[in-house]
Amino acid sequence: MNTNRRDFVKTSILAAASTAFSPNVLLAATRPKKDKLGVALVGLGYYSTDLIAPALQNTKHCELKGIVTGSPDKIDVWKEKYGIVDKNIYNYQNYDQIANNPDIDVIYVILPPSMHREYTVRGANAGKQMWCEKPMAPSVADCEAMIKACSDNKVKLAIGYRCQHDPNIQAYMKATKDQKFGKVRIVNSAAGYYEGRTTHWKQQKAMGGGVMGDMGVYALQGARLATGEEPISVMAKTSTTRPDIYHEVEETVLFQLTFPSGAVANCQTSFGMNMNWLNINYEKGWIKMEPQTGYGGNKGMMSDGTEIYTPLDRQQPLQMDDDSLAIINNTPYIAPGEEGLRDIRVVEAIYKSAAMGGCEVKI
Repeated sequence: MNTNRRDFVKTSILAAASTAFSPNVLLAATRPKKDKLGVALVGLGYYSTDLIAPALQNTKHCELKGIVTGSPDKIDVWKEKYGIVDKNIYNYQNYDQIANNPDIDVIYVILPPSMHREYTVRGANAGKQMWCEKPMAPSVADCEAMIKACSDNKVKLAIGYRCQHDPNIQAYMKATKDQKFGKVRIVNSAAGYYEGRTTHWKQQKAMGGGVMGDMGVYALQGARLATGEEPISVMAKTSTTRPDIYHEVEETVLFQLTFPSGAVANCQTSFGMNMNWLNINYEKGWIKMEPQTGYGGNKGMMSDGTEIYTPLDRQQPLQMDDDSLAIINNTPYIAPGEEGLRDIRVVEAIYKSAAMGGCEVKI
């Protein structure tokens, strides 16, 4: 037994040493501290091209240094516009080689949701800090795998919840936390727009499409942030007015959430209509936000006449600077991977309820 114990202790020490001195952990420990982090964008679709890349020109603590794309025809345009050097350009096949590039500190995954897990896990295995667009992934299992990969590789994972970085959103969250008007009783939250495209990934189930994971997450976030609680049950129904387009996934979702305090949230989201507002009714007052998810900042009013409005040019630079400082200073993210997981856990329950004809589903 003594021999077995000695062998066990020896094996445990060797295993711990192996982990402690693995290349990625050593790299993370010896990487020089930077004032400005290098970011590589994975996927060069609309959000990267029109919003994130321009936003990175206005950030203080991070900068665009690399791209990962499956479209060779886009490379010259990005090189010319942003001065990206050849050694910082990757495709989906050689993506893992980014591990050897000291110019890249952060990888921002901006792909259809079905691809989030693969490229987040591969990026984490390369030892890079990870940012991932919302929705985090199509399933709870995917989210948990992403969180585990980042934890195992000693890197941080943030989800691109730009709204949580908005001081206007933070203002109504604070009012709830401080019980400025007493307890929350009823929340109404809506987020949607008219999606005119007919062959986009948002209409394809295999790509993680459907309104619930896209705009629906904003309606869900509004309810969660307004109450400061996690829902315990949901009732939901899905529908479509354009079955020729939305036959694989839903166009519209109506869902009602119940919270531990007894608060109820009535939420709606759609690719068939424009809507963007949040109403919070407390015991002794109310807060109204419209818009509640605008790129240029949100605004609202409290029942005591207090205005909620801190102007922003765009939320994305603030989001990326906040997340960069969290890396530089080794402080918690505002919206870590666990936050994305919380939403997807509710999204799964919403789909389950809808499949059961709107029956209540515990979360």
